[in-house]
Parts: sequence; structure tokens; C-alpha cells
Amino acid sequence: MVKKFLFLLSGIIITIATYGFMQCKHSPEQSVKAQLGVDWTPGRNMAVIPHYSEGTIAELTWHTLQDVTFSKKYVQELDVYFWQPKFGPTVKAMEGKDVYITGYVIPVDYDENFYVISRWPYANCYFCGGGGPESVCDLRFNTKTRAYQTDERLTFKGKLKLNANDVYQMNYILEGAAEYTP
Repeated sequence: MVKKFLFLLSGIIITIATYGFMQCKHSPEQSVKAQLGVDWTPGRNMAVIPHYSEGTIAELTWHTLQDVTFSKKYVQELDVYFWQPKFGPTVKAMEGKDVYITGYVIPVDYDENFYVISRWPYANCYFCGGGGPESVCDLRFNTKTRAYQTDERLTFKGKLKLNANDVYQMNYILEGAAEYTP
């Protein structure tokens, strides 16, 4: 009986002693206002052409690849509509340049060495989730590569090729793709 009493008493003392450490003070959340980085004057051209120095490898961001609009186009031979891209000036400025991009690897066909890099992991990518066609880029390797795993987050370099007409290819293609460490 004495042991039970001492055990209970020690539990109460420990609880009282640590009570101050266990209190959580809930302060109201601080709101953060976004800083205006661009002049949003109506009618003003908002395109930002990236600076590119010859002989360098520029970073291609997923934000840059969003400079595209899509319109429905009917393809009679397939009897289907597809989204035809119209690339904006930011993306056009990067065409044919050596670039690198970081994203999630999506294996399409291991045997054919066919991979794409996606802005989003597999569960959210263009093929399976809610991503758009601007969120994937075809990786065209010059030689057979190692077998990449789904959702490996890697960086690749290559020459950016834009595709607006071939329905059998992605809108963005990285020719001569290779792993890259910036």
C-alpha cells in the first residue's frame, strides 16, 4: 500500500514539475503578404526572356515551361482532338539551347530506354494525376542508360526541342539527355 502511494505521489510530483514545459501557447497565425515582383499593368507584355550566354548550360525551370497556351486541334487520321501548344517568348528563347532541368523520372518503356522527367511525382504527373502537358519533358538519350526508377529526383541536361505538331511526341524534348550536376 505504501509503495502504491509513493508511486502515485511521485507521478503527481513529476506531472506538476513538468506542467510548465507541456503547455502550448497558441499565438495567432501571422499572415504573409506576397511581394509584387512584376508590374501587372494591363496591356503590358509580361514575358521575361531568360538571359543566355553561349557556351553555358542554363537552368530550365518548370515555371518557364508554363509559358504556353493550348488550343484544341482535330486530327482526322486519329479521329481525336488534342491540345496543340502555342509557345510563348520565354520558352521560344530557350529552344535549341543547352539547358538542365530537375524533376521526377517516369519510366515509360524500360526496353526502349524511353523516360520522361516530370514536375510532379508519378501519382500527380500528367499521365496519372492532374498535371498538364507542360509539366513533362521527354528525355532523349544518345546511348542506352541505366534503368531509372519511378520518382527518382534527378537533374538532366540536353538541348531543348519544342514540338507543336507531332501528336506522337511530347511538347518538350531534351535531346542528348544526360544526368547532370549543376
